[in-house]
Amino acid sequence: MIDHARYAAAAREAVIAASIVCREVQDNLEKVRAMTKDDKSPVTIADLASQAVVGMVLKQKLGEDLHLVAEEDSAFLRDEDNSIFLDATVAAVQGVWEGATEQKVLDAIDLGAGDTDHHSFWTLDPIDGTKGFLRNQQYAVALGFVEHGTPTIGVMGCPNLPVDMSAPLDERDNHGCLYMAIQGDGVYESACDDVNAPTIRITRLDHVEGEEISVCASVEKAHTNMNDTDRILEWIEQQGLGHPGEPARLDSQCKYAVVARGQADAYLRLPSKKPYVERIWDHAAGSCIASESGAFVTDIFGRNLDFSTGRGLENNKGIVCAPPRIHGVLIRAIEELGIGKDQATSA
Repeated sequence: MIDHARYAAAAREAVIAASIVCREVQDNLEKVRAMTKDDKSPVTIADLASQAVVGMVLKQKLGEDLHLVAEEDSAFLRDEDNSIFLDATVAAVQGVWEGATEQKVLDAIDLGAGDTDHHSFWTLDPIDGTKGFLRNQQYAVALGFVEHGTPTIGVMGCPNLPVDMSAPLDERDNHGCLYMAIQGDGVYESACDDVNAPTIRITRLDHVEGEEISVCASVEKAHTNMNDTDRILEWIEQQGLGHPGEPARLDSQCKYAVVARGQADAYLRLPSKKPYVERIWDHAAGSCIASESGAFVTDIFGRNLDFSTGRGLENNKGIVCAPPRIHGVLIRAIEELGIGKDQATSA
């Protein structure tokens, strides 16, 4: 029998430690770039260090029988030509992991090479939102626990996300936010940089008819089909079902948290490339958090997200995350406009 509270506590500790490491790398962006002669090197180092720390903490807290499916592996760092990256990754990890060595770090990263052929497993995106990270804006450390195809624990560190919802999203916060959810137990918010920080339960207020509809919009436009988003909002307005409000512009899985806490009404991820399949680590943690806040999370055809088909959401297309009333309106708009009909897959 899985002790979900114990698992969630371990995940929270792991994500906070990884978030601290990521913030430290971000504090030294230019130094790292100068050392490696590579503009994208800071996010590479933070990605790998984050995964190492999460793997280490989960193994330490939960034991040897750990099934972790993560985005990265250690092959890049094991290449002798990339020794400077290995040195920098180990140095980053040592801030939260006393006694970390090259071999321990490499082995911890490779804990993420697990498979999904288990009734339960963890899935991790060590940094979701790489360009947001490099801009000193929004990104997330996202860790989810999946049981029988459904995320039952979601922990997401948003190191730059301000707790004050009136604060700008394009500026870095001093503490960031962490969100933790257990299926059936709601969503809890705390600071992202302190494992002893107090947690509070948050409740997302449902959307009221007549209010403007605010949709999360990526800073990186390639992440979704923005033309279809505009068409959806225009259709909703024409039908008298709502008026578009100012979008919440940010990248990464943080969008789920922004919807969960009521700062925006919807997160849409509409297919922009026909063959693309969403990856499980991009949605497991966030969808659990948003669902526990009272939002509905489905694909664009209204189907529940199915995390039982390997590393990809093979039975789903796109994402629609919103409180119940808005979710229903969005699904109706998508159907009426015929969005994604040529991309439907069998459930």
